[in-house]
Amino acid sequence: MSAAPGPIAPHGGTLVDRLDPDLDEGGGRPRVTLSPRQQADLDLIAVGAMSPLEGFMDRAAYESVLTDMRLPSGLAWSVPVTLAVQPAELEQVGSASEVELVDASGRFLGVMEVTDRFETDQRREARLVYGTEEDAHPGVASLYAHGTTCLAGPVRVAARMPLDPGAAPYLLDPRESRAAFDGLGWSTVVGFQTRNPIHRAHEYITKVALETVDGLFLHPLVGETKSDDIPADVRMRCYEALIEHYYPKERVVLGVLPAAMRYAGPREAVLHAIMRQNYGCTHFIVGRDHAGVGSYYGTYDAHRIFDDVTREELAIQPEFFEHAFWCNLTGGMATTKTSPSAPEQRVFLSGTKVREMLGRGEIPPVEFTRPEVAQILIQAYQTA
Repeated sequence: MSAAPGPIAPHGGTLVDRLDPDLDEGGGRPRVTLSPRQQADLDLIAVGAMSPLEGFMDRAAYESVLTDMRLPSGLAWSVPVTLAVQPAELEQVGSASEVELVDASGRFLGVMEVTDRFETDQRREARLVYGTEEDAHPGVASLYAHGTTCLAGPVRVAARMPLDPGAAPYLLDPRESRAAFDGLGWSTVVGFQTRNPIHRAHEYITKVALETVDGLFLHPLVGETKSDDIPADVRMRCYEALIEHYYPKERVVLGVLPAAMRYAGPREAVLHAIMRQNYGCTHFIVGRDHAGVGSYYGTYDAHRIFDDVTREELAIQPEFFEHAFWCNLTGGMATTKTSPSAPEQRVFLSGTKVREMLGRGEIPPVEFTRPEVAQILIQAYQTA
C-alpha cells in the first residue's frame, strides 16, 4: 500500500493493493468456489475499490457493519462483504490456514489467509441490510443462496474478473482513475452511478452537478445484475453516444465499476459512495430510489441514510437529486424544486412503457431520451 494520486484521500487514508500476479496455485491448499458476487467483491478488494478492506470481513467487522453501519475503526461501512462457503467445501477446508479461491470453472483467482470462521443469521442480515426477509427481493435471494458459514481473512489476488467485452475497454482501477483526474487538473470530481441505460433525467442531473465541479466521472455498474436489466455492452454504447454529442468531452471520464448489484437501496447508496471516494471522486450523485428495486424502499430513503454519516466517517460529499422530468410548462428538464408545473404538465414514462415502445421499434419522445440512445436500445431489443 502506498500514497495514491487524486483529489481526495481513499476511504481510511490508504488505497489498498492486494494484487499479486506472480502468486502460484497448488501447495495442497483446499479450494473455495466463489459465486459471481463474491468474485466481484474479491476483484474490488484487490484493486482498492473497497479500501480499507484487505480481505473478506471477520465476525467483528460483520457485526459492527450490520448493527452500526460502521467498521470497528469507526469508518462508515454499510453492507457486509463476506465469504459465505457452501457446506461441502467447508468440510474440505477443515482447519486449513489458507484456502485457494477459484471461480465456477475452477480458474485460480487467489489465496485467502483464514483468520476467522463464523456463523451468520441470514434472515437477520436480510432484515438489517435489505429491510426485508422476502426472497422475492433479488439481493435477499442472493444472500439466501449462499452458505451461512463465513471464512474471513486477507486476500492475495492473481487473476482478475472477466468483463463484458463492451465494458472491458473502459475499466479504470482506482489508481488509474485518480491518475486520470490528476492529469486533467481536476480538484473536484462528481461520480455518477447507474445500472440502467442513461436517459434525459440522468443527463440533466449529471450536468447540474457538473456545473459545480471540475469534472464528471460517469461510472456505470457492469457486474452481475438482474436478468431483465439491460446488458452492459448496450449501456456503454448509450454512454458513448451521449458523450459524443451532448457532453463537453474534456470534462467527462467514462469508466466502469465491476461490482455486482445487491439492490440494497439506502445501504447500497452508502457503499457506492465509499467506492467512488476510493476511485477519486470528491462528490457523488444520489438520485431517486438509488440502488432500489420494486417498492421495497421509499423514494428518498437513500438520501436520508446519509444524515447520520459524518464527514470524518466518510469524506465524499453526497449530492442529492429529486426525480427529474421534462416540463412542458417551462420547456426543459426540471424537478419539483425548479418547476411550478402541475403533474399533467410533466412527461413521465414508465420503464414498462418505454420497453414496449422500443420492442415495437418506436423511438420514445425526445423529452425522455436522446434519439441516438433510442436507436441503440431499439436495435438491442429487436435482436435480443
